[in-house]
Amino acid sequence: MTKISGVPLDLKAVSDDGAIEGYGSVFGNVDSYGEVVEPGAFTQSLVDAKRKGQTIKMLWQHDRERPIGVWEDLAEDAKGLWVKGRLAVDVSPLAKEVHGLLKMGALDGLSIGYRTLDADPHPTKPNVISLKRLLLKEVSVVTFAANDRARVESVKQIIAAGNLPTVREFEDFLRDAGGFSKSLASAIASKATPHLRGEPEAKADDELRRFLEAMRA
Repeated sequence: MTKISGVPLDLKAVSDDGAIEGYGSVFGNVDSYGEVVEPGAFTQSLVDAKRKGQTIKMLWQHDRERPIGVWEDLAEDAKGLWVKGRLAVDVSPLAKEVHGLLKMGALDGLSIGYRTLDADPHPTKPNVISLKRLLLKEVSVVTFAANDRARVESVKQIIAAGNLPTVREFEDFLRDAGGFSKSLASAIASKATPHLRGEPEAKADDELRRFLEAMRA
């Protein structure tokens, strides 16, 4: 499951050419999941990404359809996850808008999208989980830096309440929770919609039916 956690954007610089730097995550803060990121949590993820030639995505509001630039340098220090990157102000109208809003102080948040790989109960804080190793997926510029629940939880709540998520919401859920490709998630979401609506003519194979029942649970 992909989770989201944000902090106020501690900007060190916002240059005219779109370069920005600050902290995507700060160690020691207990978030709305009752979890705290420990030093070293991002180390292996950053090493693996560099070894594979992969980039950590810079997104707008955690929307995978709206990249706004590139993160050129990411590292852990004593405070947290330090990030430095460049907004694509020359090719993206959205990035140019975000750049202007950052410079004037209208935007002041960064938020990470991640998956938990290793965690244990915190040794001194009751009901708190220490996140020891994370898979960092992206770092977003956001309007509000408050901690938030992932899309996964939102979609499950919608279905549990007897309502129907949009195809886009369900597709994003499948990509986040199950790691499906965009094309496969789109196909599954389209096929599942009639069953979520309870349409009598809808037909489902056993595997899809079990999946939908699990979603309603």
